[in-house]
Amino acid sequence: MFRIFSKAPQKRIELFVRHCHFSPVSQHKGRFPNYSRKKCHDNLLATLDDSVNVTYLLDAFYPTEEEHFIRKYPIIEIKEGTETGSFLKLLDLLESLKLKPETIVYFLEDDYLHRPDWPKILREAFTIPGVDYATLYDHKDKYFSYPDLTSKIYHTESCHWRTTPSTTNTYAMKYKTLLEHMPIHREFSLNRKVSDDHGKFCKLREMGATLISSIPGYSTHCEPDLASPCYDWATQQC
Repeated sequence: MFRIFSKAPQKRIELFVRHCHFSPVSQHKGRFPNYSRKKCHDNLLATLDDSVNVTYLLDAFYPTEEEHFIRKYPIIEIKEGTETGSFLKLLDLLESLKLKPETIVYFLEDDYLHRPDWPKILREAFTIPGVDYATLYDHKDKYFSYPDLTSKIYHTESCHWRTTPSTTNTYAMKYKTLLEHMPIHREFSLNRKVSDDHGKFCKLREMGATLISSIPGYSTHCEPDLASPCYDWATQQC
């Protein structure tokens, strides 16, 4: 299936970045050469546009003698120490904000890189009728761990998109969609240290929600073996 959709209006994006000094969940993961959270932060600043409003949730559970490097944007400091703890705090925050229903909300973890123009691409995702969730991360594992995976393919003004069964806890949706599905987002993070993001999106899919990812990816998780293909991500660490 192949369809084209109209140019995306300049809608604002509310971006919420979850940052921590240290993560026991990710310390074992392979990384790009010279990787650091600061380089991911610098890359984000270099690729933003004026349509993006940024808020940081800083989990300061693990103390550090070094002062954090986040300066330009609002910081909400929490002390949770787990991925699920910080994610549930983020959901509490979103429930309290009372944003406009059509606002695009983007949840971002602190170990991702982005290509230039990603805000434009993300806005385009929500011009496709019936799309509930979008990710800019083109999961490499979808090409070798899912031999029977089938997808619908779309394209917008600047990018192709595919339906995909799941993604990480870095994704976007409209505010009204988040509120509608809030019990599901909570359910798969309660009573555990790491969110079951795969299970969450499989459940949302059973409920009729559609998740798409850009192809090629306009972001990547900083694990070389699972990085979005077709792009030299090492050059984006700036």
